[in-house]
Amino acid sequence: MTHYPHLLKPLDLGFVTLPNRVLMGSMHTGLEETGDWARVAEFYATRARGGVSLIVTGGMAPNPEGGVFPGAAGLYSAQDIANHRRVADAVHAAGGRIAMQILHAGRYAYSKDCVSASAVKSPISPFAPKALDEAGIEAQIADIVTAATRAQEAGYDGVEVMGSEGYFLNQFLARHVNKRTDRWGGDYANRMRLPVEVVRRVRAAVGPKFILIYRISLIDLVPDGSTWEEVVTLAKAVEAAGATMLNTGIGWHEARVPTIATSVPRAVFAWLTARLRPEVSIPVITSNRINTPDVAEGILADGQADMVSMARPFLADPDFVAKAAAGRAAEIAPCIACNQACLDHTFSGKLTSCLVNPRACAETELRYTPTSSPKRVAVVGAGAAGMMCAIVAAGRGHQVTLFEAQDRVGGLLNLAKVIPGKEEFRGLVDWFAVMLERAGVDVHLNQRAAVQDLAGFDEVVVATGVAPRDPGIVGQDGANVLDYGAVLAGAPVGKRVAVVGAGGIGFDVSEFLVHQGESPTEDLALWRREWGVGDPADVPGGLAATGPQPEPPARQVVLLQRKAGKLGRRLGKTTGWIHRATLQMKGVEMRGGVTYDAIGPEGLHISTAEGEELLAVDTVVICAGQVPNRRLADALEAAGIACHVIGGAEVAAELDAKRAIDQGARLGAAM
Repeated sequence: MTHYPHLLKPLDLGFVTLPNRVLMGSMHTGLEETGDWARVAEFYATRARGGVSLIVTGGMAPNPEGGVFPGAAGLYSAQDIANHRRVADAVHAAGGRIAMQILHAGRYAYSKDCVSASAVKSPISPFAPKALDEAGIEAQIADIVTAATRAQEAGYDGVEVMGSEGYFLNQFLARHVNKRTDRWGGDYANRMRLPVEVVRRVRAAVGPKFILIYRISLIDLVPDGSTWEEVVTLAKAVEAAGATMLNTGIGWHEARVPTIATSVPRAVFAWLTARLRPEVSIPVITSNRINTPDVAEGILADGQADMVSMARPFLADPDFVAKAAAGRAAEIAPCIACNQACLDHTFSGKLTSCLVNPRACAETELRYTPTSSPKRVAVVGAGAAGMMCAIVAAGRGHQVTLFEAQDRVGGLLNLAKVIPGKEEFRGLVDWFAVMLERAGVDVHLNQRAAVQDLAGFDEVVVATGVAPRDPGIVGQDGANVLDYGAVLAGAPVGKRVAVVGAGGIGFDVSEFLVHQGESPTEDLALWRREWGVGDPADVPGGLAATGPQPEPPARQVVLLQRKAGKLGRRLGKTTGWIHRATLQMKGVEMRGGVTYDAIGPEGLHISTAEGEELLAVDTVVICAGQVPNRRLADALEAAGIACHVIGGAEVAAELDAKRAIDQGARLGAAM
């Protein structure tokens, strides 16, 4: 029996046949900017070996002013072409195909030299763009065409022209930016002239047997964006101009609607791809929040798309397709769309990686090689750090015993998975459990390991996690006070709640407390109402005329922190605004600069710059941070037994699963 028959069905493009319907979507990783082309080549070759049908690179700038940031990678010289040939050759040697994405950032370029259709500054950039004149537009077209021919010379199988996400070509399409009155502005025939002309000239330059993907924005999610009629008109014109396939983009980067974060429902925008598909005769690719073969198969089986694009799932597991084809889907490391090591890194100027797969973009540096000296290894604590260490060490050939005091593995990940919008953590915990079994780890549940249990092991790893920090508030032992663990485990909570501590846990607990009923993450219609996502057939850009309409909050919550200033500043760079907006929509009051004086039956007594105040609440929830749980490590040291301390047991920092998993992997690889 064939696993996932639609997903694994070949796709005939006329001049080339792709072996399956999976495209690895473009991601900017920062690898090209390192100048380590062996590392770049191995990153892509690893994904090709994993079975993906066609890879699209991170966006390459056609010229300096079009780069996302100063120094962004592109193909400007003979040496650049040679470097990229190494990448294409490595992918081909691994049995894959690869297309280079040409990305002109327009007004999103982080540079004083940025250009656009009009001099309309982006809200996410400090630089106002220069409005291009006729000669300037022609120069940009010529540079994009040159980038395509250089990609062909470098051995790429095709190019993807980026026309979505609010980048350069998208800026000409939408009245949101394009205020021109010449032949490049005004009515839609003029506004779409640039992307159509780009596709036409690229096709003429590269010939008929070269893949040319156009990335089209199906819903801009900004005011004065494209209408659905305009989207269809553009799709047909781009097809006529010579595009091989249409890949779908969703939302501008400045949009105030989340599109790829973990709280966004799976396959959330496939309904738009399904609507576009009958309008054209070339393959249409769907994208956004597709992270399992079952979801992808369902989309294709329903006829919603000809192909599926997954980007970050190939950071999480480069062998996604091969595992699906072999009937090993349970072993696919899941992308949980957390953004912590990928997009947050990208927008902070750091090299991309992956929370669940620290080897992502580190394939040449972090290797899980078989050991020549098997050891008996004890790992104490089945949280993120301990599980990853045990899996890697056992996979390399060590004999690993994992001790866990609770009745299940997962540690504090089990708390995360009950937060509305973090349902993806369920799959992560399930994956860890599967991989512990596959690796042959001897798991001892309901066993709190003591010093005497660890004698005789060659290596001892302490991954005992964290304990809640004591905030030292008078009255904190009262019956109306709970810690975050008790709340998330289901302890009764009153209708009026004060949450003490506004770190990531405080935000998560607040979201848990204001929620009732079905999670919007698991109900597409509910999610669309909550964020005000309408239909571009009804309103240009697809923002609902009614605006966001969240469900009423289950409780009245006030979220507090000692530090003055805006709450949530330390949340994820690309997701913090989502958490803040969610709580604001639910009426959560957020207050900084608070001193906690005392807790009594009547509520929480606080002091602020304005004076003393009583918050008349039914329940006070303590989310005041964590401290390392080092009791076992200290006892081992006192007994003269050496041990490795990782994860929260080493440093308690907002339950940082990214750091914990990375530490666990690196220790497991080094033993």
